[in-house]
Formats: sequence, C-alpha cells, structure tokens
Amino acid sequence: MMYDFDQVTDRRGTDSSKWNVAENELPMWVADMDFQTAPEIIEAMRVRLEHGVFGYTEVPDAWYAAYQRWWGTRHGLTIEKDWLVFCTGVIPAISTTVRKLTTPNENVVIQTPVYNVFYNCIRNNGCRVLESPLRYEKQQFTMDLEDLEEKLADPQTSLMLLCNPHNPVGKIWDRDTLAAIGALAKKHHVTVIADEIHCDITDPGKDYVPFASVSEACREVSISCMAPTKTFNLAGLQTAAVCVPDPVLRHKVWRGLNTDEVAEPNVFAAVAATAAFEKGAPWLEELRAYIYENKKTVTGFIRRRIPEITVIEGEATYLMWLDVSALGGGSREIAAYLREKTGLFVSAGAVYGEHGGAFLRMNIACPKSVYMDGLNRLADGVRQWQSR
Repeated sequence: MMYDFDQVTDRRGTDSSKWNVAENELPMWVADMDFQTAPEIIEAMRVRLEHGVFGYTEVPDAWYAAYQRWWGTRHGLTIEKDWLVFCTGVIPAISTTVRKLTTPNENVVIQTPVYNVFYNCIRNNGCRVLESPLRYEKQQFTMDLEDLEEKLADPQTSLMLLCNPHNPVGKIWDRDTLAAIGALAKKHHVTVIADEIHCDITDPGKDYVPFASVSEACREVSISCMAPTKTFNLAGLQTAAVCVPDPVLRHKVWRGLNTDEVAEPNVFAAVAATAAFEKGAPWLEELRAYIYENKKTVTGFIRRRIPEITVIEGEATYLMWLDVSALGGGSREIAAYLREKTGLFVSAGAVYGEHGGAFLRMNIACPKSVYMDGLNRLADGVRQWQSR
C-alpha cells in the first residue's frame, strides 16, 4: 500500500471536537476519521499556505471542473457548471434550503432512524418533522414506500430530506427505490434535498447512485448536497457544494445561501476540494479497502465475543450500526454505562430518532490498534452491564 492507515495520529490537544474527552476515554462517536488526509491535499494546501496572503477568495473554475469530473467519471452523473453552488457545508445548505423553501409549520419528511442534525435543520427553521420510519426486518433496513407516499401526499409537506447513502444504517439506496421517491415527490409537488456526503465511502465493488441521475423526475425535484469532507476528512475546512439542475430551484437556493452568508469560500476550501477530486482517488481506494477490512474484523469480533449484539451489515459509511436490543435497556442508558465504566464513547441510537432506540453507532474510521482497543472496551462493558 502507498498510504499508511495504521499510523496513529495523536489528536488530543488540537481542539478536536471528537477528542475533547477525558484522558481515559476513547471517542468512537462523531463521523470524523482519525486518519490524516491524502498527502496530495496537504501538499496543495502547503503551496497555498506558503504564498502568505490570505485575502477574500473567489470560487475558481478548477473547483467546478473537479466536481464535474469526479461525479461524471465515478458516479455517472453529468453536471453542468451552472448547476453547482459553493457552500460552507452540507448542514448549512440544508438549513438554508429549509428556511428558503418553506413557511412555518410546514412538514419536512425524514426517514428514521437518520442523522440527528436533520431534526435541528427542520425545527430550528419553524417546520415540523414528519417521520416515515424505515422498515427493520431480518436485520435489514428498507423503505416503506406506502408510508412515504402518505407523508408526501400531506398538503402541508413541502420538502423531504433523503440520506443517500443512509446514515446511520449504512444503506446504499438502489436505483429503483430512488426512482420511486422521485416519482412520488413530483406527483405530490415535494422537493427532495439529497444529503450525499457519505457517497464515496462504500465497500469495494459497491457504488452509490446519485439521486439526480436516476430519472427526469428525480432531476427536476432534486437539490443534492455534496462534499469531499467525509471522504477525505476535511470537515474543518468548511467546503461543500449544492447541485441543483432546475433553474428556478437553483436561484432560490443560491439566493438563500448568499443571504445566509454561507456561499463564500475560505482561502483553503476550494484548493483542498479541487486537489481531493483531482489527485485523491488512489488514496481513497486504499482507504475504502482499509475500512472494509475494519468492518470485517469488527463484525467477526462482535459475533465471537459479544454475540448478544447484532451487527447490521451496511455497504456504505465507516459507521457500524449495532442492535443491542438483546441487552435490555435503552441505547442512551447503555451508551452512558459504557462510557462511565470503560471510557468507550459511542453514539446512542436514540439520538437518531425513537426508531434507533435499540442501537448504538460506532465509528471505525481509525487505525486497527485504536478500534481493537474500542472493541475490547465494548466487550468488557457488555459483561459488566450483564452482571450489574
């Protein structure tokens, strides 16, 4: 391998949100990798740093071209330059879009359990969360399209937030399912905001399908949020894009992003994103292989050592979704107990909605020595939980 993902980088003392924990604690919660980003990105930023002048910055043509090439060659989505709008992050884009395209008390549909900040984006902007729960059968999650149509058909529903691939369950939504969403959304005059930030972290041989690529209906109703930040561990650089094919929707989104002052890049935002998409593919392929091996090791360990926990096998993200219903108690109680007794800090599934209340989410985007420490803490914590 060209890149060393076994290397441990000490992140304590760096003002890391993830690692701002007690000395004995091991954080495996927030979706933030413990790997250094691709050297090619670091080099591009170094060159920009050494220039020494950091004034107001515009989005260069190279940034647009990098997004167009990456999505066109890797994901089969043809993007016109005019469709892209720079944004400082996917969450600012979602919040702005909810605020711009709704009026107070309208419904925004989400499919739960789902990324917890979606709730904030909706409620903080005066709208109502309308849940269409995913079906959970035989350790698999699927969409309930009948329930989804009922929710989209509500005259008070104006938006849907689609998580593709889905966080936290790790599901890659297939083309037929996405086409059904697009048809239903168009039928009921609902705009779909597709959060596709996890799209490049998929198992080897598994590819995600961009929502906007599936059909004309999907394209017409879509606002796709994209970024290199999860893929290349660049979240702190505040760099993302919104892709909106429909010109009327695009103008509204563009106007909202500029009104909210989240449409201008910092001096490194476009540089890092461009370098990632132009030069980061070899690093990404090795990362995907490494994370896939991590998944297999974690799954095998849990099945052997903690059979009371069921691993939900996903095809995307570096997040393990663990069914802990057999342990008794709620996920908040179990997660708090693990942290208190072993120092292992994982996410309680309940934060992703009540339908996640029997699960834990564990981030395994870290060197093997780190996640093995986490697994041993998990096994020890479960034994203590059972004997308490």
